Amino acid sequence: MPTRQSAKFSEAQHSNDHKPQILLVDDEPLNLDVLEQELSGLDLLIHTAKDGREALDQIATSPPDMIFLDLMMPVLDGFGVLDALQANSAWREIPVIIISAANDLKNIVRGIEMGAMDFLPKPFEPALLKARLGAGLEKKRLRDMEQLYTNSLERELEIGREIQAGFLPKVIPQPQGWKIKAHFQAAREVAGDFYDVFKIGPAKIGFMLGDVTDKGVGSALYMALYRTILRSSMLSDSFAQDPNAADCATPEDCVLQAIQLANRYICTLHDSAMLASVFFAVLDTHSGQLCYVNAGHDPPCLLRQNKIEQQIQSTGPLVGAIENAVYTIETLRLAPGDTLVMFSDGIPDAQDVRGERFGIERFHAILMGPKTSSADLFRAVLPALEKHMEGTPQFDDITLVIVSRK
Repeated sequence: MPTRQSAKFSEAQHSNDHKPQILLVDDEPLNLDVLEQELSGLDLLIHTAKDGREALDQIATSPPDMIFLDLMMPVLDGFGVLDALQANSAWREIPVIIISAANDLKNIVRGIEMGAMDFLPKPFEPALLKARLGAGLEKKRLRDMEQLYTNSLERELEIGREIQAGFLPKVIPQPQGWKIKAHFQAAREVAGDFYDVFKIGPAKIGFMLGDVTDKGVGSALYMALYRTILRSSMLSDSFAQDPNAADCATPEDCVLQAIQLANRYICTLHDSAMLASVFFAVLDTHSGQLCYVNAGHDPPCLLRQNKIEQQIQSTGPLVGAIENAVYTIETLRLAPGDTLVMFSDGIPDAQDVRGERFGIERFHAILMGPKTSSADLFRAVLPALEKHMEGTPQFDDITLVIVSRK
């Protein structure tokens, strides 16, 4: 395998210490010799292959920066090489210049349609050869820079996802006589949905489920902000005391103060705030009484004897929308056997391949089917949702929190 080294090619085409590797593929030794001679004055590492199979073996060992490829060869022709390059994501972006006679237009067009960058007519014109080489190496350099940036961005999003996951409860409290389950499924690397379940004193549990407007990194940042404000406001006393012993004046006061604080904070300090729908509640695990605020969120369902006994409607506007918004506290009681289902709009808005929504009616019908536990509800809802979305990307974040009194 011959190697050619000489003066530097050019700063524009080769701006670092890495010498571009060029693979020449042709079954005619004379053609390979002419190409090598023309490229010998450039700072390149040149490799040769006499057919497509040998070329692919070399590419698998050390992918080149650019390929000059003959089309008509024994064993495996150039079209077979192009097929293999396109089938491999790691090789797909290697620039390929077809080596062909100028009058072989049909095969040239076919090769370019299969992914080749350009063609080099035989016999080789030195200036044209170097122009094709320079363009190909510049394309590869820019593609490598793009890939490096993409990988860096993906890593940053992965870090963001890991940090965001830390805002979700690692362990969900399970008070005696109750069963609480949650499911969270982000549509992207980071999400705008959030939920939390946490103890407030020895006999109370706090719940929140929210959905920040829009999607992506911006909504993920506001998700963290909303969740932090609401939870820290609810547990403000506990930071100086035993968290299990903390308790605010009344559950109603706690819920109302937390929502009002979050709303005023966002409206006052964030001009371009993303709004959030929030269902925020405190459950007394002894009596079953639930006091709550529904700030523009999809109505949670109270299930009783396999029927939707109540849909919990809004008691105030979206958080962050109106600085002096009025929120009303409501209460209800979960009797033995009752189940409270909280969810985000990613469930009814989930789409199939035809764009048809899963729909609130279908969701309610599943909730009212014969089930005996929160686990049964999950086993009914999630597979049906997954089947509906089969073959299409997830449209929105999906969150489901179910609280059952045994």
